[in-house]
Amino acid sequence: MEHIEYVYTVGMPESDVERHLREAETGVLSLADGSRAYAVPVHCHYQAGSVLFRLSDDDDSEKLAFLDATTEACFVVYGATNGESWSVVVRGSIGPIGDPERYDAAAINERFGPVRIFDEDVGDTAIELFELRATSVTGRETPRFG
Repeated sequence: MEHIEYVYTVGMPESDVERHLREAETGVLSLADGSRAYAVPVHCHYQAGSVLFRLSDDDDSEKLAFLDATTEACFVVYGATNGESWSVVVRGSIGPIGDPERYDAAAINERFGPVRIFDEDVGDTAIELFELRATSVTGRETPRFG
């Protein structure tokens, strides 16, 4: 395809990877159940090599069913403006956080955006916290010149 435009990307310095993860408020969490994939935009909070997620459950949550079946999850944060772009991909195991008592309602509201409710009744919705323990973190960006 000789008339297709290409842009080279390079590995991102670890300090920039960490900064993008710390500053991210949302990203895309990808899960799998056998040959079926499920990706969902989520609020996130990064701390010490893990990405935390606050998910809602109405006892009929497709994302939580996929989460239970997932062996290795993938989470992506990214940005693109004026021809410059970057992305960070985090892979690892995902499960309930180890110490849910350390997060009261105030801490959850501080670290995550508001819960998005679709057709569920708020009273029938439970909040659950999950942790993606990073086994692989990769950052790519368009090179900066000058």
